[in-house]
Amino acid sequence: QVQLVDTGGGLVQAGGSLRLSCAASGRSFSSYVMAWFRQGPGKEREFIAAINWSGGSTNYADSVKGRFTISRDNAKNTVYLQMNSLKPEDTAVYYCAADKTRIWVPRTYDYWGQGTQVTVSS
Repeated sequence: QVQLVDTGGGLVQAGGSLRLSCAASGRSFSSYVMAWFRQGPGKEREFIAAINWSGGSTNYADSVKGRFTISRDNAKNTVYLQMNSLKPEDTAVYYCAADKTRIWVPRTYDYWGQGTQVTVSS
């Protein structure tokens, strides 16, 4: 069983930046595909970004390309989401997720964090 803890959310003005972190328990972190999703008010959960087990491949939703960057530190069992040029429409609860099947790009994820709120004011 893997536990994921999302941190780093908060309130920021439009145009600002935040960095989210997701710390994972367990010894298999380096073999997982890691991803970030978000769910805005009244919206369905949306894929944001994914990174493969080595960090050599990434995948982004069109809505965040060029503004968000996903990265990982396997020595620290942590994945990050650097968010720049934030917009009010980025307001959502952000969740990290892990997939253990070593499929790139996964269609489903096995483990989920508890979420961290990001609010962008205009």
